[in-house]
This record gives sequence, C-alpha cells and structure tokens, in this order.
Amino acid sequence: MDLILTDRHLPSLSLPDNTPVIHVAEQKIAPCVGCFGCWIKTPGRCVIRDDAPAIYPAIARCDRLLVVSRLLLGCYDLPMKRLVERSLPNQQAFIRLHHGESHHVQRAVQPKQLTVVAYGAQDQEERDLFRRWLGRNSLNTLAEDYTILFADSEAQAEELAGKVVRAWVN
Repeated sequence: MDLILTDRHLPSLSLPDNTPVIHVAEQKIAPCVGCFGCWIKTPGRCVIRDDAPAIYPAIARCDRLLVVSRLLLGCYDLPMKRLVERSLPNQQAFIRLHHGESHHVQRAVQPKQLTVVAYGAQDQEERDLFRRWLGRNSLNTLAEDYTILFADSEAQAEELAGKVVRAWVN
C-alpha cells in the first residue's frame, strides 16, 4: 500500500486509484503527553481520542510513504511532528538490536520506502539537521530506504511530490 501524508493541499497531484492522502494539518491531533499508555494501559493504541489512532496504523502498514512537510527548526513542522510523535503505539516498550543499535521492537510495522519532500528550510544548516534527524527516525519506523527532496517553495514541493507519485506508477 502507498500512503501520502501532507501538511498542505496538492491540487495538481495526479494520484493512482486507492492511494490515500491524509492532510495532516486538517486532522485533530493533540500533542503526545508522554504517558506511555500506548505501551502499558492500552498496548498499541494511544489513550488520546482524536484522529491520530486512525492514521498511525496506515503508516505501519504502508510499503511506500510520501511525506510533504514544511520544516521548522530542522524537523517537521508541528502538524507532521505531532503525528510522528503520536505514532509511538507502532512500537513496543521492548528493545532489540537493529543495524547494530538499540531500537524499539516494532508492532506490526511493514518495512517501507520513505520519501520526504521538505520545504521552507531557512538555510543549509537546517537541511543538514533535518537529514540527521530523519536518518535516526527512519530506523525507528522501519524505513529501510529513504530519500529527502528539498524544495525552495510550496509550488516546487508540489511538483516534486508529483514526480515521486509518477515514479510509483511507472
């Protein structure tokens, strides 16, 4: 399954049938409160009742994931960052060795190809910081292969997202 998570509308994007697009900024996603209820009280399910529990299982199941997000301080901007943090139920409290490092055991997470179209970076330093952060985060989400495409504008981000989706079809 392919999945697109975006913080902005992509009106010119031509999508294959059955490719879900989730407009993260339009979802009701509260910040993670760090209670670890998703590990202890309700394993695999966040205790906060909003839109996130309907989204993070799709992230776990997808084979290819396209994320389109503005950058803020070297990371995803708030709507996408909240979703990433609220995807903690996709992991278990237990630790395993993964690529020679300690990482959480995944809870029914499919290895995936991740492509991120990032726009709004202020400078090269912010881009480098995001590269390092995504490299670390990709290990926790079983993104065995990831690509970052930096866009200088929202219009260019939409264009790059279109190229990614066209490559999926071909």
